[in-house]
Amino acid sequence: MDNLDPGIRNAVRAVIIRDGCILLIRKEYEDGSQRFALPGGAQDTQENLTTALNRECREEINTDVRVISLLHVADWFKPRDTVPPSTRHLVEFLFACEIDKNYTPQNGHHPDRHQVEVVWIELEKLTSLPLWPPSLAEFLPRILQEKTAVYPGIFD
Repeated sequence: MDNLDPGIRNAVRAVIIRDGCILLIRKEYEDGSQRFALPGGAQDTQENLTTALNRECREEINTDVRVISLLHVADWFKPRDTVPPSTRHLVEFLFACEIDKNYTPQNGHHPDRHQVEVVWIELEKLTSLPLWPPSLAEFLPRILQEKTAVYPGIFD
């Protein structure tokens, strides 16, 4: 793969579902386009996955999460808007999470670049949204049907 950035980046994402809706971040770009993404982001050095997820959720959606289980792990190659164009290898960990029942969607103290709001979206509308990554709408319904916990936590 040409112009592949060195190193692999771990990222964590929260899959938060309530009353048939999923919590997403809405981003707007200079060209007027928009994308929707799961809350979460990069794991820092010496940070376990669930700690990273809670930090990212506080920064982006202004709340802590309760991690229920690991839903999915996937590699993907994210195109980057650099000069020259480059690609970043990501390993994404998607966790089923819960949040406080009284939570109101709102940006956190350090939202993602281009993040404009946090929204509940009906699950059946996922296929009609510009999701990031684009394959999210296709595989998210499949992984939500599998209820097996596959993340045992930290090995002490």
